[in-house]
Amino acid sequence: MNLTNIGTVKEILGRHGFSFSKGLGQNFIINPDICPKIAENGNACQGFGVLEIGTGIGVLTAELAKRADKVTAVEIDSRLLPILAETLEEFDNVKIINEDVMKCDLHKLIAEEFGGLRVAVCANLPYYITSPIIMMLLENRLPIESITVMVQKEAAQRLCAKVGTRDSGAITVGVNYYGTVKKLFDVSRGSFMPAPNVDSAVIRIDLNTEHRLDEESERFFFKVVKAGFSQRRKTLANSLSSVIGIPKEKAYTALKALGLPEAARIEQLDMEQLIALSAELQKQ
Repeated sequence: MNLTNIGTVKEILGRHGFSFSKGLGQNFIINPDICPKIAENGNACQGFGVLEIGTGIGVLTAELAKRADKVTAVEIDSRLLPILAETLEEFDNVKIINEDVMKCDLHKLIAEEFGGLRVAVCANLPYYITSPIIMMLLENRLPIESITVMVQKEAAQRLCAKVGTRDSGAITVGVNYYGTVKKLFDVSRGSFMPAPNVDSAVIRIDLNTEHRLDEESERFFFKVVKAGFSQRRKTLANSLSSVIGIPKEKAYTALKALGLPEAARIEQLDMEQLIALSAELQKQ
């Protein structure tokens, strides 16, 4: 069954009475070159279990299942279940869980599904929920080695930006705190059905094995980061004061201790400066 052939896809969807949901950001991959590349770059191999987020009609799922020991996919749309039962019928190492990944206990899921296996995440993420899903995967300190995802090209540029530059954001700090990120390849809008209005890119995040801060300090660090980027046009002292109530004088003292100007904006600080600033604010 050729799941990237438009005629085949339309026939399957029509037979099951399926219509695309804009609310779920559904754009199914029809470029036959894309999913094998994601699987090959995403740790889908022997000794690995792969957690997939969102399945479409199973194009990427099938490529992952050909390579990895096991694939467990979390799919929110119950209308896709009978379609997947048909398109993935040949694979006995695939399990579909009909849930919202943002509400799943992923620690429990990974322990139950992938015992003894190394774990990677692969997904074609809906544009509207890209950042929340990535940060949820990172912040939960899950036992996963890599996250390989297709995202909107603009989001990929921000994710892969250097911390301390204008292109960076809170999500940039997040992925660079928890691991290292790189863009693998671009994907044109014509690679999907229906075609979105923007191009995409595939990125991979390789996670650190050790965390730089304890959990309490880490929570405070991201509180500072999110506050700063939520009002990035303001000075950092003003953002911290208005968003999380840190007195401006306290912020000025912390900035001065690091040799930074009172008028510094958060996008001007690199990772080490952000971590040091958070530590200064926390101990005052």
